[in-house]
Amino acid sequence: MTTEVLSAPATPATPGAAPVRDTGAEALENAQAQLSAAVQTLGFSNGLHQHLAKARREMTVGIPLRRDDDSVEMLTGYRVQHNFSRGPAKGGLRYSPNVSLDEVRALAMWMTWKCSLLNVPYGGAKGGITIDPRNYSQRELERVTRRYTSEILPIIGPDKDIPAPDIGTDEQTMAWMMDTYSVNVGYTVPSVVTGKPVSVGGSLGRPSATSRGVVHIALAALNHAGLAPARSTAVVQGFGKVGAGAAGFLADAGVRVVAVGDQYGAIHAAEGLDIRSLTDHVRTTGSVVGFPGSDPIPSDVLLELDVDLLVPAAVEGVLHADNAARVQAKVIVEGANGPTTTAADRIFADNGILVVPDILANAGGVIVSYFEWVQGNQAYWWTAAEVEERLESRMLAAWHNVLTVANRRSLNLREAATVTAVERVAEARQIRGLYP
Repeated sequence: MTTEVLSAPATPATPGAAPVRDTGAEALENAQAQLSAAVQTLGFSNGLHQHLAKARREMTVGIPLRRDDDSVEMLTGYRVQHNFSRGPAKGGLRYSPNVSLDEVRALAMWMTWKCSLLNVPYGGAKGGITIDPRNYSQRELERVTRRYTSEILPIIGPDKDIPAPDIGTDEQTMAWMMDTYSVNVGYTVPSVVTGKPVSVGGSLGRPSATSRGVVHIALAALNHAGLAPARSTAVVQGFGKVGAGAAGFLADAGVRVVAVGDQYGAIHAAEGLDIRSLTDHVRTTGSVVGFPGSDPIPSDVLLELDVDLLVPAAVEGVLHADNAARVQAKVIVEGANGPTTTAADRIFADNGILVVPDILANAGGVIVSYFEWVQGNQAYWWTAAEVEERLESRMLAAWHNVLTVANRRSLNLREAATVTAVERVAEARQIRGLYP
């Protein structure tokens, strides 16, 4: 069952309803607000604004899953392709019980700006399935992935839309997607997804690329703020693929990581956490909680500790109007997509906190995904050192470009990054013209 739908505004909250935050709708509202601010700075027409604001294609699919006990349940999957002006769509696939269409819309738009900002020839896309992968067996997750891939098959492909891993998905998920697509077209197509295992055409350096990119930018931001990394302290929220890697690379660079948290809780050690031992602990127990030599702290306090660097690397909307005034970090580098709401951004600006936006800070993954796609198309693979060198070069070039635009236009870093990205997409759209 597949249904294509047009973009629609987020559903407003019911008057008098309990004050529960709809993070998906909030993320879309923030994404649209960032675009509106960039359009105003650039002086674009209303027509062009609407063209950039609306997704080109959205698909909602029903996914029937036969469980291991032979029962059947229905899941919902989404794929949103926001823009194709600069190339095929590109974006991750997440498995989470909180996935919603509005969330996927926002993430797809941010992917468009991210690819544009880093000068990667893609538009933005995103996918998601409303499922908690922790509650399903490996065989069940394979069946979900293959059915979802089959349902969205008409709109994906190496020259259409190239998925990649995100929250709740990994290299194995991408291998299943590649195989399902390849079986359906009758030949092997490695470039239909990125983030695959190296044994089936993945790129060296891809699993750690987002984390490495975050740390390249974090070290540059600390230096820009006059803070020597070797004398700086940090907090990392989220200890998954991005957060754990970022904490490890920060520690390798001499930054003292004093606290981390995951979905189960948060821990603190004033003298600094041994990230390698903590990673082993998480691999064994499934959580940072209970790590020897650390003290438990409330998860909400984690974001408010007095440190030099805060890396929110979990989910969107964790820094908002209700807690932003208590954030004490001097620099925030966004490892997650959309962790800061528009209201929090204003508070951080008033408090002199330097915020490096997600579309710059966490772009390492899409850069190396692009490298993987190029390598797959050429059937020629680079060394890990070559991948890392190209990644660092791209990240730092984008950092310096955003700083230049910020200084020239008197904008903060998020505004400068968004203006730069939106301007490039709009230029491509206008040069291509409208059909018919």
